[in-house]
Amino acid sequence: MQSDSFFYKFYYLWWKNIDKSIFFIISLLFIIGLLFSLVSTSLVASDKLDTNSYFFFFKHLIYVLIGIFIVFLFSSLKKEQLIKYSIILFFISLISLLLVPLIGVEVKGSKRWIDFLFLPRFQPIEVLKPFLIVFLANILCTEKINIMIKYVLTALTTSIISLLLILQPDIGQTLLVVFSWSVLIFTSGINLFILLAFFFLVIILLTYLIVYVPRFDYIQGRIQSFFDRETGTHNFQSDKAIDSITSGGFFGKGIGEGTLKNRVPEAHTDYIISVISEEFGVVAIMLILLLFLIFIYMVFKKISFETNDRIKLILIGSISLILMQATIHIGVNIRLFPTTGMTLPFLSYGGSSIISTSILAGIILNLTKRRIN
Repeated sequence: MQSDSFFYKFYYLWWKNIDKSIFFIISLLFIIGLLFSLVSTSLVASDKLDTNSYFFFFKHLIYVLIGIFIVFLFSSLKKEQLIKYSIILFFISLISLLLVPLIGVEVKGSKRWIDFLFLPRFQPIEVLKPFLIVFLANILCTEKINIMIKYVLTALTTSIISLLLILQPDIGQTLLVVFSWSVLIFTSGINLFILLAFFFLVIILLTYLIVYVPRFDYIQGRIQSFFDRETGTHNFQSDKAIDSITSGGFFGKGIGEGTLKNRVPEAHTDYIISVISEEFGVVAIMLILLLFLIFIYMVFKKISFETNDRIKLILIGSISLILMQATIHIGVNIRLFPTTGMTLPFLSYGGSSIISTSILAGIILNLTKRRIN
C-alpha cells in the first residue's frame, strides 16, 4: 500500500500535471541528439581511440540518461522547493566557477574545465547558467528591495560571473550570460536608455580587451579571419562546415557518408548542425529548427497565461537562453558569426552541455505544469 502511494505521488501526479506537448518536444530533441551522436562519432572513436567504435555514443547515452533523471527531478519539485534549491545550487556552482582558475584544466589555451571523478572535464558555467536565471529572477521579484538596488545587485552578480569567464577566457559564454541578464531586466521593466548605456559600456570593455590585452589575441584572430578570409588563419573549421552544408544539398549524402566529422576537431559538439546537414540534408536542419520554434512557441504561450511575475521571468530567461545558444551555434555553422565553441542544446555531444540543458528543461516543465489547488 505504501509503495502504491509512493508510485502515485512521484509518477502518476507528475505525469498528470506536466505539459505533455512540451515534454514530448524535449524528449524528441534528446532522441534526435542520440541518433546524430551515433552517426557522427562512431568513426571518430574508432580512428582516434582504436577501440569500440561506439565509445562516444555510449558516453552520450549515459549523459542523456542522467539528463532525463535531472529533468524528472527538477520537474517533480514543488515551485517553492525548485526556487529554494536552485538558489542553493547557484552558489555551489559559483564556487565551482571560482575554483576554475585554481584547479581548472587548460585545453588549447583556455582554462574552463574541472576534472571530477564522476564527471571528467566538467564545465561549471554550463551548470551555473540555469540557476543564474532563477537567482536573478528571484532578486528582481523581491518586493522588499528598492528597484534600483535590484538592478545593481543583478548587474554586480552578472559582472562577477562575466569577469571569471573573461579570465578563462570564454567570450562566447560571457556574451550569453550578459544576454540572459539583459533579457530579464528588460522584461522586468528597466528604462531602455539605461539598458542601452550598459550595453555600450560592455561593448567598449570587450573591444578594449580584444584589441589591447595579449591574452585575447586568439579572439582577435578569429574576428579578423571572419571579416578577411584571405589573410585569416582561423577559417579552416568554418570553411569546412559551410562546405559540408553545401555538399549535403537538400537531402544529404546519406548516413555515414559525411566527411566533416573526421576533418574538423570536435565536430560532434561545435559543428553538429553541419554534420547533420551533410549526411541528412537541409531538410533535416529545417525540421530541427521547426522543433525548436514549436518548443519556444509553446513555452511563450504558457507564459502569456501566467500571472506570477517570478515564474514569468524564470520561464522567459530559460527559453531565451536556449534560443540564444541555438542561434549562436547555427550562426557559427553558416558563417554568420565568428567561431565561439558554442554547443547546440539537446543535440550536441558533451556532458556539461546536456546536464545544463536538462536542468533548463526540468525548470521549464516544472513551471508550465498544471497546479493543484
